[in-house]
Amino acid sequence: MIRGAILVFLGACSFGVLTTLVKISYEEGFTLAEVTGAQVFFGAVILWLILAGRALFGAIKFKFTWKNSWKVLLTGISTGLVSLCYYKSIQELPASIGILLLMQFTWISMLLEIIIHRKFPTRMQWVSVVFILFGTYLAGNVYSLDNIPFSLEGIGFGFLAGFFYAVFIWANGRVGNALIPVQKSAMMITGACLFIFAIFPPEFLWNGSLTAGLWLWGLIFALFGTVIPPLFYAYGIPQTGVGLSSILSSAELPVAVFFSSWLLAEEVTGLQWVGVATILLAIVISNIKRPLTPKGGIDSTK
Repeated sequence: MIRGAILVFLGACSFGVLTTLVKISYEEGFTLAEVTGAQVFFGAVILWLILAGRALFGAIKFKFTWKNSWKVLLTGISTGLVSLCYYKSIQELPASIGILLLMQFTWISMLLEIIIHRKFPTRMQWVSVVFILFGTYLAGNVYSLDNIPFSLEGIGFGFLAGFFYAVFIWANGRVGNALIPVQKSAMMITGACLFIFAIFPPEFLWNGSLTAGLWLWGLIFALFGTVIPPLFYAYGIPQTGVGLSSILSSAELPVAVFFSSWLLAEEVTGLQWVGVATILLAIVISNIKRPLTPKGGIDSTK
């Protein structure tokens, strides 16, 4: 379980890097369609090459059947929706606000568990959610909203990104677990690629955007957005469970704040760093387990 928790945490950190990188690519003139399309296209290519390479050298054996694949392909739609909605949100809003809206997946994930499975979070998980929400309030710099230009469209897409992120975490823990993780990830990103191409035809493949620098951004986005996170989540989420995974995934926010400060030279106040520390504390709290005590009142761990 510890290994799974670490993988989920690192996958979330990888997602956190994307916020800054996408902002930079927008500044260079690339569009939402080009950014999302290049990410899933290169991601699918890389994952299938990894899968083919491992199969070629006998490291793994996999078998494709429609019966165990169609649900994974459909799950990829949620991945594509997260990218589309989130990247649209940070196109309309400051990165700190977009991240804050995405972070609403924490309580949405637990709400899905309650509604669908009647599974209620532990006391520690409830406490950690409170810490996470307070931490996002500080780290997202929400207390100084007077100087922030609002966009109802951006806010709406931000909340949708949080919802679809919660759906992705919920589905990823329940679909395709019989498949080897790299095969599951390749099929999931293929589903996301087909979905995004249905919305935005892949004109970047022939309009010259690739040679103008999009190929490099596509590889970077694929690595941090569609290769590392799905692979790590595919390994980690089934081991840790959806509730804990949703909490660990909140590591995306502090990582995003750090990289926006470092690469974009955005000012990060002391209170924002307090918010980052609060979220990290919440992650620690979420991993605290109470000792099992039998009915007789004797601690079974003694």
